[in-house]
Amino acid sequence: MDVRGQIDGYIDDQPPAKREELRDLHRRILALSPDAHLWFLDGRNADGKIVSNPNIGYGAQTLAYADGDTREFYKLGLSANTSGLSVYVMGLKDKAYLSQTYGARLGKAKVTGYCISFRSVRDVDLGVLEEVIADALSLKQVGAGNPIFL
Repeated sequence: MDVRGQIDGYIDDQPPAKREELRDLHRRILALSPDAHLWFLDGRNADGKIVSNPNIGYGAQTLAYADGDTREFYKLGLSANTSGLSVYVMGLKDKAYLSQTYGARLGKAKVTGYCISFRSVRDVDLGVLEEVIADALSLKQVGAGNPIFL
C-alpha cells in the first residue's frame, strides 16, 4: 500500500469524532503545503515492536545526530493518541521556541519542546495552529543558519 493509502487507512481507523478532526487537520496541512513529502510511520521499530503512536509526516529534512549520523525525517508530524491529537515540529534546536512563540495564543494545549497536544480542535485556535504548521513546513532548512532549527 502506498503512503497515501496508509494515511487514509490510519485516519479511517480512528473513532468517528477523532477521525473527522484528524482528517480536517490533514487537509489543512496539505492546503498549506500541497507538495510536501508525505510519510507514514506505523509506530513500530525495526523488530516490529510498537514504540510510539503512528504518525503522519509532512515535509523532509536531514536531521544530524551528536555522533555525526544523519537521517531523513519529516518536518511536521500529526498523530492521534488516547488523550486527543498531537502535532510534532521536528528539528527544533530551541526547545522553548514553540511555547514562547505560540503557547499563550494556542488555547487549551500542552506545549513541550517539539510537541503540541490537545484534546480536540475545539480547544485550540486553528489560526495559530496553522501558523505553527506554516512555520514548520516553511523553507527553513536544518543547518541553514537559522538559530531556531538544528
